[in-house]
Amino acid sequence: MRRIGRFLVAFLAVTGFVFLGLMGLGGWLAAHMAEGDGKKMADRMVLTLDLDAPFRDTTRENPLAMLSGERSYGLRQVVEALDRAAADSRVSGVFATLGHSPLGLAGRQDLRDAVARFRASGKPAVLFAETLGEGGSGTLDYYLATAFSQVWLQPSGDVGLTGLWVESPFIKGTLDLLGIKAQFSGRHEYKSAIDMFTETGFTPAHRENLGRLLDSWSEQIVAGIAAARGLPEPQVRELMGKGPFLASEALAARLVDKVGYRDEAWGMIAGIGKDKAEEMDLGDYAARLDHPKGVKVALISGIGAIHRGESHHGLDGDGDFGSQTVAEAFRDAVDDDAVKVILFRVDSPGGSYIASDTVHHEVERARKAGKKVVVSMGNYAASGGYFVAMGADRIIAAPGTITGSIGVFTGKVVLDEFWKKLGISWDEMHRGDNAGMWSANQPFSSQAKARIDTLLDHIYADFTGKASAARNLDAARMDKLARGRIWTGADAKQSGLVDGLGGWAEALSQVRQVGGLKVDETLTLVEFPRPRKPWQVLAESLGGGSVAERRILARIEPLLDVLAPAAGAQLRAPDLRGPR
Repeated sequence: MRRIGRFLVAFLAVTGFVFLGLMGLGGWLAAHMAEGDGKKMADRMVLTLDLDAPFRDTTRENPLAMLSGERSYGLRQVVEALDRAAADSRVSGVFATLGHSPLGLAGRQDLRDAVARFRASGKPAVLFAETLGEGGSGTLDYYLATAFSQVWLQPSGDVGLTGLWVESPFIKGTLDLLGIKAQFSGRHEYKSAIDMFTETGFTPAHRENLGRLLDSWSEQIVAGIAAARGLPEPQVRELMGKGPFLASEALAARLVDKVGYRDEAWGMIAGIGKDKAEEMDLGDYAARLDHPKGVKVALISGIGAIHRGESHHGLDGDGDFGSQTVAEAFRDAVDDDAVKVILFRVDSPGGSYIASDTVHHEVERARKAGKKVVVSMGNYAASGGYFVAMGADRIIAAPGTITGSIGVFTGKVVLDEFWKKLGISWDEMHRGDNAGMWSANQPFSSQAKARIDTLLDHIYADFTGKASAARNLDAARMDKLARGRIWTGADAKQSGLVDGLGGWAEALSQVRQVGGLKVDETLTLVEFPRPRKPWQVLAESLGGGSVAERRILARIEPLLDVLAPAAGAQLRAPDLRGPR
């Protein structure tokens, strides 16, 4: 048995080293491919963009995708490349394909703005879709498609302009059947992240909250489609939710420009014969662009759920938001005399109160040290995600960004009756009245409940107090905006929770403004901390649990939360990823 064990250890070690070597080789090849293969770009080319491909918020690559050759894009790189292509005489147009994009609403709005700026140069931007729906909602995909100067739809396709839909599960009935009691408390009535455990449906406050969110998203989508398609808003509002529309119906309603196949759409923009333009993927074009040195700007990313400790990175290129990693990035940026401004990209539904406060403090320290801080919000900057952002010099959100959710909750589930159903008994010993307050095997005592209420009141007062000071809003006004309520970026701008609306381009414009730079000043964005190499990501994954384990845990986290006490006070928005 010992020999077998040693053999297995040796085999796994060799396999790991070989895999590390392959990852290193893949990273090296990808890096050199990104630098270009030395081949000169054509004098006339059409840039292609696959909108169904994965989009990253950061430049962090997916190591496995790099080895397999799977295409993916960085949103910021695509936006920058479109802006550069508008002024590049070699680029005659853009040709995009779309079925169902993985981008959230904020990302789609950022990309729509970039396509609009490209079109303003007088160059065509054509989109081809086999379908914009096919058995599902195509509302957001159609909204993205309308940014292009010409929309083609395959004859067999449809436009699934079915409207917006949000839904939430409520498992209180299941918990009751199992004998599981949910003991959660929040501040205040709109803090609905705990409702799935304590309610059987939307409360009036929850329904009001989601209703305004849907109204604001609908207003943005209708206005965007109407402006792009040259249609009256009442007409678009009438069409909204009436789909799916057959290709012929979509053409008659002026929702699309042409009905045909991809080769026909491509031939229209690329030309034929000797005058045919060469095809180049937008990602390859972005990788070949030169980047002249400019004013150094530190780019710090806070992506995902906020927790204490270091950020973790999986092989799929996704990561999470570790307060230690982000705080150290701020300190390093402050210590770098060449850094003039810090651009903080936030895309987070929140998380730990302690971790959020750690990062908020570092934002304040950076400003006191003379570094300007601009926040760019992605799809989500809610609860703890808003906490870390609110102290910046400028906050920029997309119109569709889910933001706010200024509130807090904590609690646990009690399993004493559940264990009885399984025939399992527990016993305990303790020293201290509140020693077992977080045990899942007993409900909160009145003394423990009093301490929890004190804790929640303190955190809510701290959150709203810091938000009031940062946003220059009095306490009464802040309380009306807070109480756990979520807002779209557009509504948050109206109420003063954010300063401006836009994506990466607007954030960089604000960087120049707060930094006292010229409007056309060249900027050099440097990531803090430096992105990890693919083999470093692999080593971390091997050492800290498999990718599969992490993926499974991420999927079942809400259910695990039911069976374990909450880990401290949480600044987290409800589980709502955006409209669909």
